[in-house]
Amino acid sequence: MQQTWRWFGPSDPISITDIKQTGANGVVTALHHIPNGQVWTKAEIQKRQHEVESPGGTPSGLNWDVVESLPVSEAIKSKSAPVSAHLDAYKQSLRNLAECGIRTVCYNFMPVLDWTRTDLRHSFDNGGYTMRFDVVDFAIFDCFLLQRPGALQDYGIETIEEARERFATFNDLDKTTLVQNVIAGLPGANDTWTLSGILEALAVYNGITPDDLRQNLIDFLAEVVPTAEALGIKLCCHPDDPPFSLLGLPRVLSTLEDFTRILNAVDSRSNGVTFCTGSLGVNEDFDPLEFIGQHGHRIHFAHLRNTTRDGARDGAKRSFIESEHLHGDTGIVETVRALLAEERRRKAEGRDDHSIPMRPDHGHALLHDRSDSTLPGYPLIGRLRGLAELRGVILACG
Repeated sequence: MQQTWRWFGPSDPISITDIKQTGANGVVTALHHIPNGQVWTKAEIQKRQHEVESPGGTPSGLNWDVVESLPVSEAIKSKSAPVSAHLDAYKQSLRNLAECGIRTVCYNFMPVLDWTRTDLRHSFDNGGYTMRFDVVDFAIFDCFLLQRPGALQDYGIETIEEARERFATFNDLDKTTLVQNVIAGLPGANDTWTLSGILEALAVYNGITPDDLRQNLIDFLAEVVPTAEALGIKLCCHPDDPPFSLLGLPRVLSTLEDFTRILNAVDSRSNGVTFCTGSLGVNEDFDPLEFIGQHGHRIHFAHLRNTTRDGARDGAKRSFIESEHLHGDTGIVETVRALLAEERRRKAEGRDDHSIPMRPDHGHALLHDRSDSTLPGYPLIGRLRGLAELRGVILACG
């Protein structure tokens, strides 16, 4: 497996030199400064490649191997104007990436939200910090801070009462912190979103059902996959994070069955999966070996991380914590073993993409990470520990 590291560009507090020292042999990045729906030009792509390959003019030995992500705009997801122009821009961006030699592109199809957590600095039992999603805290945000119309109907009576009681103890700092924590997972966060702006974004999806959103995804793939096929690009969709509906929004990539429907609807190797064990693992029905057994040949990128379900639940909504990489509800050792078997099968078939790029996703803030201004979920030492552990598993299982 190719061991990669996510880098958020020149503004990332972790440098390319730091990444080189982790032992990673590839970089996962994106052009985060380009607004969704606009073309990634060759000049901007090549500039980022140079920043990865020769920071300060010194060769790093690293390449930009995986795009994470080329965002799908809200216009495409909701099929609202200017969807046609955004589709054209997406295909042109794929052409430009291929001309620059980059052919693995991760994306997601989560409306409005990206990943969502309620606590970005939850104390873990080893003294580090981790991220957590708490159902009751999210209900506080949804019902009493955002005051989304209809929110109270989306939770059980016990959850609402517990949320009401807990909210009564909140001071102004508690309220501000919870809002900022949830907003952190919104595109372009953190200081560009307001509560009224979130409500406006949500209103676009009024009346859009899960079936509608699923069809919008299929239509998007039907439009862009032929371009990707012609270019030799592998598109790989990230699962919903977390894998259940929030803020009344539909979710369409939360389970094995969801991925099966999408992969079958547009049956092409260019239509693939970003296999995120942490996101999928929040669902108690998730079986990583079953997933790999059915769709391993379409896994083009892997996020290896772990989560532990804990605390309150409300129907499909589950509280969970970001665990250490090798300890959580997903058996990472068995998962890695199955991915390595899939690589061997691909190699025997003569596939040139037999090596699956993976990265240690999320990590605990450990040691000086706790005081540094690292991005939530992306500390240096915590991910370095995760990568080292995963590297050991790969060597032992290989």
